[in-house]
Amino acid sequence: MEMHLQIKMNNNLFLRDPQETELGKKLLYHSVLLIHDVGFENFYFKKLAEAADTTEAGVYRYFENKHRLLIYLVAWYWNWLDYQISYITNNIRKPELKLKKIIRLLASPVKDDHSISFINESLLHQIVVEQGLKAYLTKQVTEDNKQQLFKPYKELCARIGGIMLECSPEFKYPRSLSSTLIEMSHLQKYFKDNLPSLTDFANSKDESNIVAFLEDLVFCGLKK
Repeated sequence: MEMHLQIKMNNNLFLRDPQETELGKKLLYHSVLLIHDVGFENFYFKKLAEAADTTEAGVYRYFENKHRLLIYLVAWYWNWLDYQISYITNNIRKPELKLKKIIRLLASPVKDDHSISFINESLLHQIVVEQGLKAYLTKQVTEDNKQQLFKPYKELCARIGGIMLECSPEFKYPRSLSSTLIEMSHLQKYFKDNLPSLTDFANSKDESNIVAFLEDLVFCGLKK
């Protein structure tokens, strides 16, 4: 069954919100599959149009260019992840336990949300890990930031940073530590699978060692 709660996206990201039409949802679905399969550099609207059984002109009715589409997908993921974090911490009072829940969520493999048919969350997660930095490591980052294209990521970091301050009200670096936590959870999983000499978890068969490392990183930092 389709999710009733639609994720609200920044209007500056699209010409027409793809979540509002069946073609738009097909474009999102196939863009995730294609970017995961061929990489962002080899991803073009012509390929997307063929996969979605439409025309390039049809794709351009939704997105100005492929970089805007990438930002849209990454922002959609941050919004979705923020919702997951809100859900798993909703009835927990102890901030330390909230942080541990969040750390485990960040370190664990992403499971597909079958209530949302037009996004493959597990593949989108891999795209965010491998390609997500390309959303804002650009020459136009300042202008994109003025349009609040990265607001979902900032809000996610603010949520986690707020919980860190609940644990340690005098802590000076909640935004820095929260963004480091998210990026580090991505990098350690990526290194484990692709550059094992850059991590201590090359032989780990599950996420428990990465969880332990991230907990040490966070809670040792909060104690200072």
